[in-house]
Amino acid sequence: MAGGTRGFDDGFRVLGEAVEQGTTLARKRDVFFTPVFYTMSAMKMWLAVLFATAVSGHLSAQWLNYPTAGIPRTKDGKPNLSAPAPRAANGKPDLSGVWQADGQTYFFDLAAGLKPEDVAMLPWAKELQQKRIDNEHGDDPLSRCLPHGVPRINTNGLFPFKIIQTPGLVVILYEQLNLFRQVFLDGRTLAKDLNPTWLGYSTGRWDGDTLVIETSGLNGKAWLDTQKSRPATDALHVTERFRRTNFGTLEVVATINDPKTYSKPWTTTPQKMFLQLNTDILEFICNENEKDIPHMTVGK
Repeated sequence: MAGGTRGFDDGFRVLGEAVEQGTTLARKRDVFFTPVFYTMSAMKMWLAVLFATAVSGHLSAQWLNYPTAGIPRTKDGKPNLSAPAPRAANGKPDLSGVWQADGQTYFFDLAAGLKPEDVAMLPWAKELQQKRIDNEHGDDPLSRCLPHGVPRINTNGLFPFKIIQTPGLVVILYEQLNLFRQVFLDGRTLAKDLNPTWLGYSTGRWDGDTLVIETSGLNGKAWLDTQKSRPATDALHVTERFRRTNFGTLEVVATINDPKTYSKPWTTTPQKMFLQLNTDILEFICNENEKDIPHMTVGK
């Protein structure tokens, strides 16, 4: 690894070793451990999707003696992550920090914890979902180093993301694939003939202590989740609700509204993100030294 960068091959190799051993994979970021798989079946192709499990080097080699500022502490000097959430100068909760999803549950299955009838998929979408599963997930755009889409981009518990908050703009920087989102809080509205993108266009507003993010203008190419392979179209509108429940925990809920794919909107169960101390996001170049894709085949 040079300059803190991990390529596709490193992640695929480490992940393959974890599958063979039936073990969990540890990210060398402080002492944060994350389960990689809940099942080991049908993994031949969609292992590539989880190139995201490349193990990043510890940042002590990059930023020396630079701990996270403003951490509340207990009497014995340990970080008190159960302390109240901090406030920005305008009185709103400050969501700033480096965060990481708690595990891979929602990355694999965005509807985890919901009943089957809660996610009412249209017939064509069910057929496409089954085709993706039959193809062992090999046609997932993420396995080709293309963006995850929204809200899947928040759900990978093996890579952190960084929130930078100002009164009029919230920026989210994602380590995986070096992606970013801008959430505008200045009251702007979207044009009617906008150019569809992988991560869409986002505006935000505060509902009490919850940041509500509305995203549309998505291109319909991204999957909603990995193992379940749920589709979406360019009609997708995503509403995310970010709430910092205490100093060390961020809670995120997403509502999926895509009338071309689902007969009714549906909302995820709450996903927890944990604050990462004394660290920062790294550069991640997915296709650096990539040698796997030419050997991949889709379908049976």
